[in-house]
Amino acid sequence: MEVVILAAGQGKRMRSMLPKVLQPIAGKPMLAHVVDAARALSVQRICVVYGHGGEVVRERLDAPDLAWARQEPQLGTGHAVQQALPHLSDAESALVLYGDVPLIAEATLRRLAEAAGGSRLALLTVELDNPTGYGRILRDRSGRVTRIVEEKDASDAERKVREVNTGILVAPVARLRDWLGRIGNDNAQGEYYLTDIIGLAVADDVEVVTVQPGAAWETLGVNSKLQLAELERLHQGNIARRLLEDGVTLIDPARIDVRGELVCGRDVEIDVNCVFEGRVELADGVRIGANCVLRNAVVGAGSRIAPFSHVEDSTMGEGCVVGPYARTRPGTVLGKEVHVGNFVEIKNSRIEDQSKANHLAYVGDADVGRRVNIGAGTITCNYDGANKFRSVIEDDAFIGSDTQLVAPVRVGRGATLGAGTTLTKDAPPEQLTVSRAKQLSIAGWKRPEKKR
Repeated sequence: MEVVILAAGQGKRMRSMLPKVLQPIAGKPMLAHVVDAARALSVQRICVVYGHGGEVVRERLDAPDLAWARQEPQLGTGHAVQQALPHLSDAESALVLYGDVPLIAEATLRRLAEAAGGSRLALLTVELDNPTGYGRILRDRSGRVTRIVEEKDASDAERKVREVNTGILVAPVARLRDWLGRIGNDNAQGEYYLTDIIGLAVADDVEVVTVQPGAAWETLGVNSKLQLAELERLHQGNIARRLLEDGVTLIDPARIDVRGELVCGRDVEIDVNCVFEGRVELADGVRIGANCVLRNAVVGAGSRIAPFSHVEDSTMGEGCVVGPYARTRPGTVLGKEVHVGNFVEIKNSRIEDQSKANHLAYVGDADVGRRVNIGAGTITCNYDGANKFRSVIEDDAFIGSDTQLVAPVRVGRGATLGAGTTLTKDAPPEQLTVSRAKQLSIAGWKRPEKKR
């Protein structure tokens, strides 16, 4: 089977410079959701028909397994599929999808393909309480599909039909090529409707079968920011439901956003307003506090991330405590039982087991050993304005408060740096190193007074 994805729509109602199919659902362009659904079917070829903003669309989503066909001018869905025909093989069947219908499920598409076989025309239809705006499925007295009528061309009686066309279909490519060459544009829009092939299939004695989706929301399209937001919440609700079914505790299922892949172990608890981006793995017993953002992170078993913390491109071992108001930036690797406290920032650093930086510190481009204590106000000065250098702090070192480590520098095993030290040379192991100005008290000094 081959796939054609129609993605040429301008999306005027979006009121955006960004092409409609690039508008995001769960942090990913709508078209990317559809392409991923097609790839899951292991098809022979995927052809994307683009138009408005097409070059931007191609730049964002181009890949070796995608073929591209430009529709210019845009004369309807039938005309759009015609543009893809040079990329399709007559020996295959074609599945037609839409770049602004992002939540279509792989299981539904597989059932549709199975219903089509190699010779039938299979339509994905759905029954709606309010079918306004959709093309209606018309059947004869025996229940066989005879044609689809667009709402603008439908009679009053036809508009009362609740079974509607989703636009998604599977048809033999050879037949599709013939039918598309025979359709006209004698309709209210002056366009070439893909739906007109249904009447031609019936006339050619090709069996037309229908399949219903697993859920009606799979077929919902997006034409405005309001619909985009509604679909976003629906999608996030579905994700939350799956997490709950897998045993994850969500304090409020309506207040979680997953913009990628979230993998959870047993007894994971997630508080409100958390955002997960990219791939995030939470091992058994992990607790995520309110208002946290995690992006491309691995969190070890029993670890706790306190509220308002940001974790990005980071890995942490078992039993860590991070936050509140902590930030781990790309390249952060924490061992077991590491504590990263409030207003502490870690970047491109490795911190080994049972080390602590509990208050107001910046650790960047550093290798920190085991059981190290980093005092409040400590800074690794890793950047000289042109190049970055690493600091090394060996096991069991104690870094006093308000210390600056001017990299490259090494703190030896078991060393202690006195509070206020500016370290510019290596500190030897098992010794106290202090660098601070001599304390003076000046007798008779008076504070200046404001002149009246």
